[in-house]
Amino acid sequence: MSESLDDERARIREQKKRELQERLETGGNLDDVESDSTGTPTEPIHVDGPDHFSEVVTTHDVVLVDFRADWCGPCQMLEPTIEALAAESDAAVATVDIDAHQGLAQQHGVRGVPTLVLYANGEPAERTSGVQDRATLDRLIGQYT
Repeated sequence: MSESLDDERARIREQKKRELQERLETGGNLDDVESDSTGTPTEPIHVDGPDHFSEVVTTHDVVLVDFRADWCGPCQMLEPTIEALAAESDAAVATVDIDAHQGLAQQHGVRGVPTLVLYANGEPAERTSGVQDRATLDRLIGQYT
């Protein structure tokens, strides 16, 4: 299992290297917020509070929010998938540390981690708990993009 996680991380790193190289070759700035041509971030957005959360879910048409905790084993297992979805899907991907933002987690009915909530047009559309595979999350996002 850890070998597949390592392979996934290596693939994501290689993709990021290619993106950075392309940006350098075209005169882009490495300090710019990374996003694709549609303006969707290519890395998970780390939510830093309720106002930021609201901004993220209203700014992007489709947002997959990962309510997680650093101490959570299943959350750590899901992390490479979350990073890959941010890099490759048409949805914005956000993460919320439930320990740092307990009120936000409570407000959104998070009772266990990981909890994934898909927002479409600023409204919660789907919710799932536990580790999900990439194909399941791709299908979920695909219903709204």
